[in-house]
Amino acid sequence: MGKQAQDKSLINEIEKWKNTSFKQANEAELVRILDNDLLEDEDQIADVMAMLAGRRYERKREWDNQVDQLLTGASDKAPSSPYVADIWVDLALSSMNEPWFLEELPKIRETDHSQGRKSKIDRLLTLVLQAKAWYQELKGKEERIEHVLRYATDEDKKEKIKEALSLIEQVGNCLEEILRSAKAYKRTINGIYASREKKQQLDDALDELKDYLHQWETWRKTTDEEETTALATLYAMTGIDEVKRKVETHYHYLEYEKERQRQGYHFENERSLNMILTGNPGTGKTSIARLLAKIYYDLGVLPREEVVEVDRSHLVGAYVGQTEEKTMKVIQQALGGILFIDEAYSLKREGSGGADYGQTAIDTLVSALTSGDYAGKFAVILAGYPEEMRTFLWSNPGLRSRFPETNHIYLPDFSMEELLEIAEHVALDNDFSLTEEALTELRKRLEKEKVDESFGNARTVKNIILDAIFHKGAQTAKEKVYSKESFTVLDADAFKRHDRTDSDEQVGETQLNKLVGLTNVKREVHQLSSFVQMQKKREKLGLPTVPIQLHAVFTGSPGTGKTTVASIYSQILYDLGLLKRGHMIVTGRSDLVAGYVGQTAIKTKKKIREALGGVLFIDEAYSLVSKGPQDFGREAVDTLVEEMSKHGENLVVVLAGYSAEIAKLMKTNPGLASRFKKYIDFPDYSPDELLQILKYYIDQFGYTLDDTAEEAMRKELHKRPQKGNGRAMKDQVEEAVQRQAFRLIQEANSHDVSRLTIDDFPLLDEED
Repeated sequence: MGKQAQDKSLINEIEKWKNTSFKQANEAELVRILDNDLLEDEDQIADVMAMLAGRRYERKREWDNQVDQLLTGASDKAPSSPYVADIWVDLALSSMNEPWFLEELPKIRETDHSQGRKSKIDRLLTLVLQAKAWYQELKGKEERIEHVLRYATDEDKKEKIKEALSLIEQVGNCLEEILRSAKAYKRTINGIYASREKKQQLDDALDELKDYLHQWETWRKTTDEEETTALATLYAMTGIDEVKRKVETHYHYLEYEKERQRQGYHFENERSLNMILTGNPGTGKTSIARLLAKIYYDLGVLPREEVVEVDRSHLVGAYVGQTEEKTMKVIQQALGGILFIDEAYSLKREGSGGADYGQTAIDTLVSALTSGDYAGKFAVILAGYPEEMRTFLWSNPGLRSRFPETNHIYLPDFSMEELLEIAEHVALDNDFSLTEEALTELRKRLEKEKVDESFGNARTVKNIILDAIFHKGAQTAKEKVYSKESFTVLDADAFKRHDRTDSDEQVGETQLNKLVGLTNVKREVHQLSSFVQMQKKREKLGLPTVPIQLHAVFTGSPGTGKTTVASIYSQILYDLGLLKRGHMIVTGRSDLVAGYVGQTAIKTKKKIREALGGVLFIDEAYSLVSKGPQDFGREAVDTLVEEMSKHGENLVVVLAGYSAEIAKLMKTNPGLASRFKKYIDFPDYSPDELLQILKYYIDQFGYTLDDTAEEAMRKELHKRPQKGNGRAMKDQVEEAVQRQAFRLIQEANSHDVSRLTIDDFPLLDEED
């Protein structure tokens, strides 16, 4: 798009906002327009400044320095602009619509003792001085407001402003008189004596003030400013359209229920207030719970809008009787409001024995929800992951019946565009804006962060923005280059992190090269690494790329280095930027297969979730082949195939075991076989390689091997093949260290504490 077309598009967008309401304008976009000097016309710049002032005021509900500077700047650029004047009037009306005092003025009686009267006068003076400060703030805007009133278009609002300005002047005069008369009266107080004349002057001034305050409150009621309701707060949230619809429907039904009761109709079964909120972290479950509390309170359904937030640790005790006590305590705290239980399914731990009292907490909660003492006097909101919550509710029918299906609300993950919008809101809340380049870099960061259900959504976005502000601030202070931009703008550099894929040092490759032997294995892994690097280079050049198959099968005897290489493989993929975490989860059959229907899929998915962003290493994978109708290994394999498709590049699976048995496993599920293109065979170590491995572990443990023992070990390894390969060598060293310790203690020898001899190795005991 050419510059002329871009300018036209920008002007059209500004006109659209002007024709609706400044409340619809994109605040972050307005900031970028001004920061980047995208407009040349003074009137258009003034419009944008006024819009931005309005959006900032609406967000912060405060006429701060930024709002004041923006409005003043807009008026300076376009002194006779009706649009600028109208926003001035809107914000002035809103900012004036406040009470003069947040607490009742103290009543000073002649019967009060002297110290009591003085204390009340001091409190009165403090409150009046606070009101005077607000009076001075309002008076400071008076001249500018009177100027814009000449150009404002809404006659009703102009009259309201004029009425307010007149009242402000009257209140200000009263405040001055109260300050004068209160101080004069206080000076006359001496023991039981005080001037009645001065007291009367103070009372007259207070009576006059009360009259003007009454007029002020009457004026406030006529300003028709929209109250910030729970629904308005809900609508202002980013995304979650379906959630908004559900909560709004829930709100209107409760409104209907209340009106029906007011007109004398009876409900035998009132609507349950209990809710289930499911979704991944950072999707807004706690925020929705607080909004529901406000809705229940606003409608008079519950007497308090407090939310008591708890988890398992607040409910479950360590011994018999403590759980009921802890659970009842939080229920009593929540009476009249909402009890919010995060990760409620943690109360029911899989396979927990009699020493776990989570079920007791559930039973106590159900009892309270149905008993006469507590039923209907508080609401419960359960929150957590969708799948775990579903399983939890089905295993607790008594609890499930208290939460109707229509009261289940699922909060989806935010889309990338919604996350970026949230990021801009967080930045604006901290008086920062993001450049277009910063948004691009932030998008990359978020794509790397989004690995699994543990991604924190809005929470992660907030942390990234705050982290960027931290790095921006630290770098600015280090360079001592202070400017408006350094205090208000986040650029791409603030979001960049050291990218390991661009580093000369590849940690995984270095670790692989240090391994003993495995020449063919190293070549295979290096070849795969080179292929990946080349595909990434082609991608950067805009050339077509070949799909990268990362799942692998490692075959070979025990102790040949399969687990070690899998861990290094994970590190290499992380170094290349193909894995977001680079960790490895080692599993076996017992970690995936359960003893009864349905649980195997849950166990398998749990392990896969742990491995997302890294490598899932399944040792002795052939053991998943089902041995009969009651064996659920097949279910684990089917779940694995399904999850591999679902998670794509976020999951790399390495299967390990004997080649023949692995081949049998592949035949059980064609989908499994099609996902593994890379097979790497791990041969047994040669005698010389085994000796190298032995010496490696000796060195790692801080010991040395004497020449006689080394030669004896070399002969033994060449003479007899060793089972266990590298693992057997590690076992030999660990045993040798223990035997050496015993030998030296028996010999009372404290000199050769680091030297291992021929007498220390079990393998050499068998030598002729």
